[in-house]
Amino acid sequence: MRILTVSNFYDTHGGGLERVAGQLAREFAAAGHHALWAACDADGLPDSPAEPVPLRCANPVERLTGLPLPLPGPVSVMRLWRAVRGADLVVIHDALYAGSVLAMLMAKAARRPAVLIQHIGSIDFASRVLAAVMRLANRIVTRPMMKAANRLVFISATVRDELAPDTRRLPSLLLFNGIDARIFSPDPSADRAALRRAHGLPVSAPLVVFVGRFVEKKGLVILHALARLRPDLHIALVGRGPIDPATWGLANVHPLGQLDQPALAQLYRAADALVLPSVGEGFPLVVQEAMACGLPVVTGDVTARADPDATRFLSGVPVTLSDPQGSASRCALVLDRLFANPPDRAAMAAYARTAYDWKAMAMRVIAPLA
Repeated sequence: MRILTVSNFYDTHGGGLERVAGQLAREFAAAGHHALWAACDADGLPDSPAEPVPLRCANPVERLTGLPLPLPGPVSVMRLWRAVRGADLVVIHDALYAGSVLAMLMAKAARRPAVLIQHIGSIDFASRVLAAVMRLANRIVTRPMMKAANRLVFISATVRDELAPDTRRLPSLLLFNGIDARIFSPDPSADRAALRRAHGLPVSAPLVVFVGRFVEKKGLVILHALARLRPDLHIALVGRGPIDPATWGLANVHPLGQLDQPALAQLYRAADALVLPSVGEGFPLVVQEAMACGLPVVTGDVTARADPDATRFLSGVPVTLSDPQGSASRCALVLDRLFANPPDRAAMAAYARTAYDWKAMAMRVIAPLA
């Protein structure tokens, strides 16, 4: 079967959605299918067994808002059309991207079945205008896209409940992203001090990790406030984006750039907690990977409910971008409680390694459509 994956960017862009798209495309190829992957090629082509369908795009919205909304040019639109027409199944990641909308329209025109995997719901931007635009976009774009899909998949129970509260009228699957258990696992023998020194991090101070794009919705303004509030707490930031934490001028903030997955797993083993004070998330892959390494997690309360069976392991905090000081104070209180009384790390890691499986997710995504 020829399976076309459509995402906003390739995983060279560094976002979680792109990593999920790339991993599922790899699983499709590993199962013997002819996997293709269409995405904006602004950050280069991926290292993937999937055949690339590169799209040349403009991306002015990300520079203005932090939201990656690439717009394919005319030649790329035709390239996408040929790929959709030649596919047996189209797998679309998230509804609000221009490439996603085009792919769905093309799939309908070419009479090709389409699966929509919805990652996020509404985003509570600090700007009321942006938040209102997001709600409107979900009403006039996301909901029609969900109805148009031959199969609808959510990766978060909270996103499902927001966008499709009556699942009887709009049937869907709840499928959590997988993890690579060969990489993300506990290592009781790890030398935490040596791992910290390898990244220039303090050996004995409390250390939390943030992993994600350096954009507004990921809660960078809250992390900034947290670092100022708690100079005793050191924050290692992994990722990149239009916000530059190096300009904060804070000695307890350590931007590390991009790390590959083995290095990220080592950092998880060296840290005391993952902190992800983001909004508008589904179930970020980094949360699942941190859990699999036995690292306690502090995240937004909505994200902490994404997998109802995992809530006992996660520390959810009410976070809002419009109140960074209050959100930072709440994160600090939860971190102090977590340091004093962490969850059962072994049980958390065992749960994550059992519940989150890429192959099982991929096979359910492309199972024969009724």
